[in-house]
Amino acid sequence: MRKAFVCGHPIAHSRSPKIHGYWLSRYGIDGSYEAVDVAPSDFAAFAAGLAERGFAGGNVTIPHKEAAFAAVSRRDEAAEMIGAVNTLWFEDGRLHGGNTDAKGFAANLDDRAAGWDRAGSALVIGAGGASRAVLQALRSRGFGDIRLVNRTVERARELAERFGAGISAHALAATDELAGDVGLVVNTTSLGMDRDHALPLDPDRIASGALVTDIVYVPLETPLLAAARGRGLRTVDGLGMLLHQAVPGFERWFGRRPAVTPELRQLIVADIEGHA
Repeated sequence: MRKAFVCGHPIAHSRSPKIHGYWLSRYGIDGSYEAVDVAPSDFAAFAAGLAERGFAGGNVTIPHKEAAFAAVSRRDEAAEMIGAVNTLWFEDGRLHGGNTDAKGFAANLDDRAAGWDRAGSALVIGAGGASRAVLQALRSRGFGDIRLVNRTVERARELAERFGAGISAHALAATDELAGDVGLVVNTTSLGMDRDHALPLDPDRIASGALVTDIVYVPLETPLLAAARGRGLRTVDGLGMLLHQAVPGFERWFGRRPAVTPELRQLIVADIEGHA
């Protein structure tokens, strides 16, 4: 039986076991996927003992993505650019690491807003870890005008320099002004999560015809997405990013490329609503 895992601290909230459990059942695969709570001080030992514990690999979430980056023998290009690893697997007896968040972000928009990557210009709000994945996705899809805003503008400048030409860094105060003529708005901050009703920008300042997306998926429709929808703008929630980023890892561990189906999405939506 093939074994995989997701580790984090805490980890009880993770929906990854439901996602991978759904695929294991759907494809009749003899395998398991479990959540493992690993304290930061124990991560290095946990990673070193994966083969001994019989794991084919697994997912890594907060707060271990940077530690996983340091723990692997080789990394894929996305992990190198993003500076974090969220997927582990063995290849030729060595532990490899990758980052699937950028692919998950792009695949979600491909699925729910086909043609999104023809926008050419984007406003990205926030310069944390998730922002790196979004920037990687936008650069890979040919966006030539990416405006990155952050509370600490120096942090935005660091990412703009890291990801190269076409990305400009701005202070958070410039957000509304910058939104007026972009084709895509992406919120990568935690604003709107849970019962937070704060908005990262004034929805009335977003360009008419723009697509608005949020990496937050609890709630499924954040205040930003609700306000944008109220203006008649296209919106895409963040749940699909979670679902699609899981695909490459499952394929590596269990040898079958899984599909993100409406049934899977509804399974996770029901879980979110059940915990609301």
